[in-house]
Amino acid sequence: MVFCAGKTLARILFASLIACTFARAGCSVDTVIVRGEVKHAPRNAKVRVQLIFAKEQLGDSGETTIENDTFSVPIEFLTQSRKPVLMGLREKCDRKPKTVVITLVEGDQEYDQVSLDFAKDFQITDPTAYTLRSKLVLNGAR
Repeated sequence: MVFCAGKTLARILFASLIACTFARAGCSVDTVIVRGEVKHAPRNAKVRVQLIFAKEQLGDSGETTIENDTFSVPIEFLTQSRKPVLMGLREKCDRKPKTVVITLVEGDQEYDQVSLDFAKDFQITDPTAYTLRSKLVLNGAR
């Protein structure tokens, strides 16, 4: 009886060891960094950034105040596009935003909005960070 229990425990430990060997680290968390400037910024204006993924699915977002007519908004997002089938195996890590929407607001008032195509308007600057390819200027004048 003791021998059978020991044999069963050994099988469980062996299976766990094999599973741990094949399991890998999860998908990375990447960052979209949106930097720009604001012309004619309203007094208490903020810049909101919204990531939009496939099928118009709203993703992570961020907001910041404007300092010296400039702003910088880093937004992290998980690259995991498919859940692992079995303990980390066959996990897919290629999820990226399709669109990035940048909006200049003050309270409920929207002053300017820009929608950017992630693939065309952003470049990878290190293995987990994306920045704009060109300068972004928002206009607060009405």
